[in-house]
Amino acid sequence: MDSLDYMPFVHKHLIDHGTLFRRHFCTTALCCPSRVTLWTGKAAHNTNVTNVLPPYGGYPKFVSQGLNDKYLPVWLQESGYNTYYTGKLFNAHSVDNYDSPHAAGWTASDFLLDPFTYWYMNSTYQRNHDAPVSYEGQHSVDVLAEKALGLLDEAFKARKPFFLGLAPVSPHANLWSPSFKDGNHSDLEEIEFSAPVPAERHGKLFEGAKVPRTANFNPDKPSGASWIRKLQKQTQETVDYNDHFYLQRLRTLQSVDEIVDSVVRRLDDLKILDNTYIIYTTDNGYHIGQHRMHPAKQCSFEEDINIPLIIRGPSVPKKSTSNIVTTHTDLAPTLLEIAGISLREDFDGLAIPLTEESLEEATETRHEHVTVEHWGFASNEGQVFESYPRLHMNNTYKALRVISKMYNLHYQVWCNNERELHDLTIDPGQMVNLLHPDEIAPDTIAGAPLDKVVSRLDSLLFVLKTCKAETCIHPWRALHPAGNVESLRDALSPRFDSFYEDRSMKIEFDRCEMGFLLDAEGPQFKDDDFLSTFDPKWHEWT
Repeated sequence: MDSLDYMPFVHKHLIDHGTLFRRHFCTTALCCPSRVTLWTGKAAHNTNVTNVLPPYGGYPKFVSQGLNDKYLPVWLQESGYNTYYTGKLFNAHSVDNYDSPHAAGWTASDFLLDPFTYWYMNSTYQRNHDAPVSYEGQHSVDVLAEKALGLLDEAFKARKPFFLGLAPVSPHANLWSPSFKDGNHSDLEEIEFSAPVPAERHGKLFEGAKVPRTANFNPDKPSGASWIRKLQKQTQETVDYNDHFYLQRLRTLQSVDEIVDSVVRRLDDLKILDNTYIIYTTDNGYHIGQHRMHPAKQCSFEEDINIPLIIRGPSVPKKSTSNIVTTHTDLAPTLLEIAGISLREDFDGLAIPLTEESLEEATETRHEHVTVEHWGFASNEGQVFESYPRLHMNNTYKALRVISKMYNLHYQVWCNNERELHDLTIDPGQMVNLLHPDEIAPDTIAGAPLDKVVSRLDSLLFVLKTCKAETCIHPWRALHPAGNVESLRDALSPRFDSFYEDRSMKIEFDRCEMGFLLDAEGPQFKDDDFLSTFDPKWHEWT
């Protein structure tokens, strides 16, 4: 929603000195599962961390799945790097469980802890193995900014290669509950969500800024499928509230922008800027008003999954833009490659090319698909009405994006087996679900008959929904072991029509669940290389 346009230091220090990846996607549009994917290089169906809270997500689930010694900082330390971190690590990483066990892999850390994580003016941080410390009355991001520079100085003085992770809470909604004051947790439906709280110095910026009025903003006609298609058009009062929410997001992002400036200037003062890679990204995207939805994430529309990725560093092209497809599963492999560490065979992602030559080569050779998945509820971080509750419980789905010079498609299967197909080439706002009976579907799409394209996309998603490692990167090879299909364009060849008409299986769910339960997810692609690793009761592993 144009937030980067309001961040001058990101432009000055990162975009003008690095490469902006315009087709970068998170694979789960929810913070905790997305972070675990970023740290492990694995899709959420392979980490089994699929939500923000137990039993399906959060820090306790990360630990119970054995991931506390199998993620990026541990691998970097094993290869001689010092590792530092401040800010939010995971949801449900709290004042109660921060030491049971401590998060592994960090030379020094200062974690932002629940239940104070999203309370802007009453944060609690916990350094190394010390007890948590309250910063009531101070803005959370300003507290983090000071800690970030302290950790950077500490890393420099150690005279070893280092990794520093910074995770400010902005521009998340502000969360408050009476229970938080005493360090206690609350049920999600009892928590008060409100617009983000900017630092006082930013409180009057950008007056008049509003959510971009794109074709999908509070539209006259419904769109999508499942619960989204049933939403009512928003009233002017709600639109005004959402514009204020958007404005507050822009204001809180100014503190993040200032952190970018202070960190880059400190790196320059230390004379290590030119030998440092800087990666700027986020957990997930966000929607405010698009498709009539209230402020939140967790959907597979572009606003929720197509997120910023900017990389600056040695040999990275400056003032450059790349349109290759990248995802959060690629970030751990990328960081290991930067560090000169051998990539793990169980990565679901592929290292991102970072030189002019390799980026040019990737435009012809890199895969064109993105796997997107979600389980459980969809939250509402804005106003609550009887017609728009705090939680929509039926938000489990599998989706994919396929993007090339010839096509730009979004395909999704909901757990109630409703389907969506959008052609973003002519419908960038994803307003027309070509598979909904109320819409007039074209005879052809992407240069082929509609039903032919749908059969290929369905088969591709059938493979991707429980793929592992190399199959996630090259899923067409699972369907065509001869290696003669690498893209949707290849698969649309008439020679494969009978295969997709007679032999391929249709993706479908048996039922909707709040987490990844394999026996709820319908038929599975039968590849013994990965199917044998799953247990129907995988969600119960501890």
